[in-house]
Amino acid sequence: MPGDVREEPGSGTSALVEGAKVRVGKARTASRSEWEETQRARAALDGAMTVWVSVDDAVAGVILLRDEVRGDAGRTLRRLRSAGIDRVVMLTGDRAEVAESVATVLGIDQVFAERSPADKVEGVREEVRRATTAMVGDGVNDAPALAAADVGVAMGARGSGASAQAADVVLTTDRIDRLADAMEVARRSRRIAVQSAGVGIGLSLVAMIVAAFGFLPPAGGALLQEGIDVAVILNALRALAPGLGARQRVSGRTDALLRRFESEHAELRPPLEGIRDVADALTSPPAPGTLAELRRVHDFLTEDLLPHEHDEEERLYPAMGELLGDSEATVTMSRAHAEIDRLVTRLGRHIELAEPGGPHPEQLDDLRACLYGLYAVLTLHFAQEEEAYFSLATSGRD
Repeated sequence: MPGDVREEPGSGTSALVEGAKVRVGKARTASRSEWEETQRARAALDGAMTVWVSVDDAVAGVILLRDEVRGDAGRTLRRLRSAGIDRVVMLTGDRAEVAESVATVLGIDQVFAERSPADKVEGVREEVRRATTAMVGDGVNDAPALAAADVGVAMGARGSGASAQAADVVLTTDRIDRLADAMEVARRSRRIAVQSAGVGIGLSLVAMIVAAFGFLPPAGGALLQEGIDVAVILNALRALAPGLGARQRVSGRTDALLRRFESEHAELRPPLEGIRDVADALTSPPAPGTLAELRRVHDFLTEDLLPHEHDEEERLYPAMGELLGDSEATVTMSRAHAEIDRLVTRLGRHIELAEPGGPHPEQLDDLRACLYGLYAVLTLHFAQEEEAYFSLATSGRD
C-alpha cells in the first residue's frame, strides 16, 4: 500500500511504496535517454499521452494513453456553430501533438496545449476579454477555468465534484451534445418569449387606442384583454414542443438498434489494435507463432466482426435510411462493408497459402498491406458510424 501520497494538480502524484519514492505524471528530468526519446516518438505518431513512472527520481517506465474522440463531438460542434458560436478553442494539459490531432479531426479554431490549471484560467480570461465565453470541462483542473468563464458548463455525470460546484450549468449526462440541446432550447425559448411579449403589448395598445375613441366599451375591453392574454399564453406554450432545429428524434425501435450496435462497437474496438500489432510483428523470415497470430486475427474478424457488420447492413442501415428520408444515405457505409469483406477474404487466402509452415517470404508485403488496410478501413468506418449514427442515440428516453 502506498504511503505519504501527494498530488500536484496538473503535474502528477507521488507516494512511498516499500521505502521507494514512486512518482506518476509528467516528466521532470531535463536529460532524456535514447529509450525515452523512442517512446516520445512513438507517442507522437500514435497521438498518445505519456504518463511517466519514476522510482527514486529515475525513470522506470512510461504508460501511453490514447483518448478516443467522442462520437458526438463533431456533430455537437457543428450544431454549436450553427447556433451562433463563432470561435471554438481547446485548452488542455496534453501534449501539443495529441491536442492538434484532435483539433484537426473536429475543426477546432485554436489549440492551447500543455497548459497548467493557472494557464487555463488565463486562457479563459483572454477569451472573455474578446467576447462572451462559455467553458466546458469535467476535471479538478478545469474548476478554476470554469469559474473564470462567463458561463461555466460542467460534465456532471463522470466529472469531479469541484468542477460541478464551480460551474454555472451542470450537464447530468455524459453527452456533450446536450450542450447544443441546451443552447437551442434557450434560444428558442427566448425567441418565443420576446415574440409573445411583443404581440401581447402590441394588441393591448391597439385595443386601448380603439377604446380611447369610444369604439370599445369597458366590458368588451375587459373580455378582449382576457382573449389577448390567452392567445399570448397559448403562443408561449409552443416552447414545450421540439423545435425544428432540435436534435433529430428517433423512434424507440431505431434508438434501441443504435444503442445495441454502439455497445457492440465498444466491445469490438479494443481487438482492432491487435490487427496492427500483428502487422507490425511480421518479419522476414517470419517468426515462430506468426501463423497462429494470423489465424487469431482471422477468427476474430470472421466470428465477431463480420457478423456485426452484416447485421448492421440488414437491420440498422434500413432504419437509418428511413429516418433520414433517403435510402441512398447509407450507401457509402455499405461500400465500406464490402471493402472489409474483401480484405478479410484476402487475409483468409493468405492463411491457406501459408499453411502449414507459416507465411512465405513473398507473402509478407501483401500480408502487411492487407492487415494495415483492414486496420485503417475499420478504424475510419467505426468513427464514421459513431459520429453519423450512434450520436443520435439517446442515453435514456427524451
